[in-house]
Amino acid sequence: MKIRENNTLGELGSAIGKGLIAGLAGTAAITLSQIIEMKFTKREPSEAPVKVASKTTGIQPISPEQKEKVSQEIHWAYGTVWGIARGLIGLTGLKGIPATIVHYGAVWSTAMVMLPKFDAAPPVTEEDAKTIAIDGFHHAVYALTVGLVYDALDSGTRHERRFNKLVKQLRLKGLVDKI
Repeated sequence: MKIRENNTLGELGSAIGKGLIAGLAGTAAITLSQIIEMKFTKREPSEAPVKVASKTTGIQPISPEQKEKVSQEIHWAYGTVWGIARGLIGLTGLKGIPATIVHYGAVWSTAMVMLPKFDAAPPVTEEDAKTIAIDGFHHAVYALTVGLVYDALDSGTRHERRFNKLVKQLRLKGLVDKI
């Protein structure tokens, strides 16, 4: 039993929209995680986003303030857009922790490949274990937040959840098969 017909383009649009919202939430979470970590480790903010943008677009910020602003804008756009990938993963039927693990792997492995390619970070083979662990932790914070928000947005309306719960209970009792 279905409440409404499936509409492929509608489902795609919905997955993209939910993914963007989840990606925005994940970007806020990783940003907070990085701010807290930088206070403890005394690490400076990464220039990786602006380095990649400079290499791909040729745009060079003219001042340190502009460099930080551009870096933050790219960081937020990049993280938000990665939420779309979580939406597409959701369209496959994968949900919860398995979907979050796939998303985490895609996001973090892309960073490990892309940043060295654009000379924005050293290859992971040249990084120390602490730096790798911190980076992995931040990406895990991002992926977990995106996953939780996406799954919450994708859980359906209250009425759909009640209806699906009722159908599940009736199936367990064998009543749906008799109808």
